[in-house]
Amino acid sequence: MLKAAICTIGDEILIGQVLDTNSQAISKSLESIGVRTETMLSVGDDTDEIISGLRSLLNKHDIVIATGGLGPTKDDITKKSLAAITGTKSWHIDEEQEKIIVSMLDKRGIAHTRDNLNQALVPDSSEVIINRCGMAPITVYRLNEELFANRPVLYSLPGVPHEAIGALPDITADIRRHFSLTDIYHKTIVTFGIPESIMSDMLSDWEEKLPEDMKLAYLPDTSIGLRLRLSIYGGKREEEEARINDEFAKLVPIIGDSIYGSGNDTLESVIGDLLRRSGKTLSAAESCTGGMISARITSVAGSSEYYLGSVTSYSNSVKQGVLGVNQETIECFGAVSEQCVKEMAEGVRRITGSDFSVATSGIAGPGGGVPGKPVGTVWIGISSPDRTIARKMVFTGDRKRNVISFASNALNLLRLEIEKYTSGNTSTINN
Repeated sequence: MLKAAICTIGDEILIGQVLDTNSQAISKSLESIGVRTETMLSVGDDTDEIISGLRSLLNKHDIVIATGGLGPTKDDITKKSLAAITGTKSWHIDEEQEKIIVSMLDKRGIAHTRDNLNQALVPDSSEVIINRCGMAPITVYRLNEELFANRPVLYSLPGVPHEAIGALPDITADIRRHFSLTDIYHKTIVTFGIPESIMSDMLSDWEEKLPEDMKLAYLPDTSIGLRLRLSIYGGKREEEEARINDEFAKLVPIIGDSIYGSGNDTLESVIGDLLRRSGKTLSAAESCTGGMISARITSVAGSSEYYLGSVTSYSNSVKQGVLGVNQETIECFGAVSEQCVKEMAEGVRRITGSDFSVATSGIAGPGGGVPGKPVGTVWIGISSPDRTIARKMVFTGDRKRNVISFASNALNLLRLEIEKYTSGNTSTINN
């Protein structure tokens, strides 16, 4: 299997001024054609660092893609560094890229300065892939064994994201023409409610029996849950897909309804699918989550089919005056209580006429905790046509993380209640 590395060049990446979206896009593009990205490296605007970093990557990988620099300013040293690495002694103007530069300058009413036109200056040792999204061409260096024993290929792309990403179809086409490729297959299932450490213990026997060529990764995320990804590098995609599906099917008896989807599924997208298929509707009454549940539900395209609305009842007066929570409930049990959150859930169902509702009331922090109700405490209420339930949970994050945890666990509890009511198939492993 081909091994690739990505090198981003520029101080702006290292100091956090610019987010490196290029590496993500490049690695996804390479994976789509069966090339495995093994290394990502960022180096600053220093000639020695660029040369040293790229030489190290070229010695260890079949393909190296460098992105950054190549602009018209005099402080750009990337092109000179590439010349040193590849042993370039002479240069020429690529006429096709020069025409594009002139056309772009004319459209913008910018003078044809030497710095601008010199972006079309390329080493004689390189091949050129025309950049139609910008001025600096993409250069390709097919390095011989005198320079690198493994004869790697180096691609140099501009750092501007729309130019680098725009070049990727041409890069992958070039790789296809010059290399023999094999498939890479990944599949991910998404789970919620079982922490990573406990999940690892539960799956230890299953994991030990996985085939040697099948790699498991645990990918936790507070909003999504815990993703489990199986990967096979090499072979035929159809066979790999069937083998991974077989392995994931073995998890259903072990972790059951903690599995809620696969691939890019989220709690809110799965809830939307359940409601859409069953023809049911949803509403929300939020206190401590401040509208986050509603925002996540409505982030799904087509949510207007099943989502009716919400009440953000942050104050007790709104809980009582709008949702109809009894004053005695708050006086006797407090706003953060089983009794209050049940009345909130039932109140918003009554107001909107929805089939299901979700409600939250808690203490996100950093203050507000009391004996028996520490910071991080949340009560979640779910009301359905059959019943109203409530669950207490306690988290230990900061305010922001607590609110995310409150919302995610509320969505998961809602998901489980909808599944029970609709008696749908909860396993989406093979979907």
